[in-house]
Amino acid sequence: MSNAIELEHNADLLHRKYLEERDKRLRAEGRDQYIGVEDRYAKYAEDPYVAPGFTRDSVVEDTDVLVVGGGFSGLLTANALLKEGIGNFRIIEKAGDFGGTWYWNRYPDCRCDVESYIYLPLIEDFGDMPKEKYARSSAIFEHAKKIGRELKLYDRTYFQTGVTKVQWDDVAGRWIVETDRNDIIRARFVCLGSGPLHRPKLPGILGIEKFKGHSFHTSRWDYEYTGGDETGNMTGLRDKRVAVIGTGATGVQCIPPLAKSAQHLYVVQRTPAAVDARNNRPTDPHWWDSLRPGWWERRAANFDGFLAGIPQAEDLVADGWTTIWAKFAEAARTSQDTSDDQLTVAQLVDYEKMGDIRARIDSIVEDPEIAEALKPWYNWFCKRPLFHDGYYETFNRKNVTLINTDGRGLDEVTENAIVFDGKSYEVDCLVFASGFEIGASASRIGGFDLLGRKGLTLDQKWQGKRQTLHGMFVRDFPNLGIIAGVKHATTTWNVTYMLRKQAEHFAAVVKYCVTNDISVFDVAERAELSWGKTIAEKSTLNRKFQAECTPGYYNNEGKDPEQSIFGSVYGGGPFEYFKVIEDWMKQGIDQDLEVTKK
Repeated sequence: MSNAIELEHNADLLHRKYLEERDKRLRAEGRDQYIGVEDRYAKYAEDPYVAPGFTRDSVVEDTDVLVVGGGFSGLLTANALLKEGIGNFRIIEKAGDFGGTWYWNRYPDCRCDVESYIYLPLIEDFGDMPKEKYARSSAIFEHAKKIGRELKLYDRTYFQTGVTKVQWDDVAGRWIVETDRNDIIRARFVCLGSGPLHRPKLPGILGIEKFKGHSFHTSRWDYEYTGGDETGNMTGLRDKRVAVIGTGATGVQCIPPLAKSAQHLYVVQRTPAAVDARNNRPTDPHWWDSLRPGWWERRAANFDGFLAGIPQAEDLVADGWTTIWAKFAEAARTSQDTSDDQLTVAQLVDYEKMGDIRARIDSIVEDPEIAEALKPWYNWFCKRPLFHDGYYETFNRKNVTLINTDGRGLDEVTENAIVFDGKSYEVDCLVFASGFEIGASASRIGGFDLLGRKGLTLDQKWQGKRQTLHGMFVRDFPNLGIIAGVKHATTTWNVTYMLRKQAEHFAAVVKYCVTNDISVFDVAERAELSWGKTIAEKSTLNRKFQAECTPGYYNNEGKDPEQSIFGSVYGGGPFEYFKVIEDWMKQGIDQDLEVTKK
């Protein structure tokens, strides 16, 4: 038996191999290994999609609800408020339009890896038939704008406006919101829906600031320089040597079109991506026309049912997500009824899945040495699973060079080159596919100070330990709701399903207050403590699994797993979480909230 075959069929050898590969990526700095896009790096956060020089008169006004963020969190909150009959609200969005992450991410071949039929929220209400199972970012962006038009939200929204401060005024019973347009907005309720996928980060490479060629972050794609559009055809690169740094979810998508357009492409890899087939296809119009009312909820629930390990009579989505989760669930059901046995069986299924990925690479990549360098050695769910049709094929091109840094990253960037292992590669353009500051502090992600009662900031409140009710409401921060805050709430790969439920929950609380003449609500201390206890009891955090994963934002770059994005989520799964907040609402908010009547 060859060494490769023995490795694939020996769980102990695989385990040791995984740990060896993890150790290559461990960095003492953790999240601090990255560079924030401020000060001399602020240009990487500028909006390339709006005309420069925008101005408007500042405003001073009152509103019932202020929604921070015009992505799907904000749009779904607006929809929920309107359904509850709450029409006096404002939206503040720093971008030039609605869309959130889909406003910013317009890089070539950018798509959502969850099928468009369930990812696109309110598509049953307002949507057009998606052209493909996996929609391009432009289609998702257009859908967001259509929601804005259908709900008449454009007149309620201040675009190109950044919130700078949100402070509670106990005397007035209002949030005082300040912006970079010198606005002052007094809001009775505030909903934070700014999300984690909008603040870019850069790799902390020595000399990165010295580079004199062209450079940009993928979430601020410079089509003026590259030419082309989301389908590729970047004619501006045909005489350019380009280096793309990063092979995560973004890199996997933009690398193939870059390779087709650039004179030469250098792909800088620290950790190999695990990429399964996407199997994208056009939407069948006959199928689309046959859908019955309520289909979105049924389909989204079916998808999440598979991911929650709940047996389903039918696989409505039938993609890479549901297929692998069905295998995990079946393995768990057929194992003995102990958690240790189920974990062992799940690990064996994971080994098999990753073995299939490595075999896929061998079947596609022609050069055995390159194929070996591209093979991922970690568990499937250590990182976000990736799906793409054409990524591995890119490395068969003569104008593509893989710079496999074996977990280290580049040694240096000079004025005109990238350097690894003493070898210099001259490049004209650097493309940073280095992701976002996921897991950063609340003030850093939001980009503003949030001050509650007695001037307490949210970061101070959460120093050492996060405390919430439902992952949405926080004591000493009255009349505030947080949408898409993973901590203490539920999570799902189809994030818009969760966003909709949380938006409806927040709107229901606002409606309850308006109906019952409640001017202020705040979370009772016992309610926060009780929810924290529930989170601890329901926790499904597998510390050993997280610690043995290759570092990334899922496991807090290999640091304290409690601070990872899954460190303290509601472990009962999305359906149980939805039932909890639904039942809580039926019982009346007074049970856990301290309320002040008008």
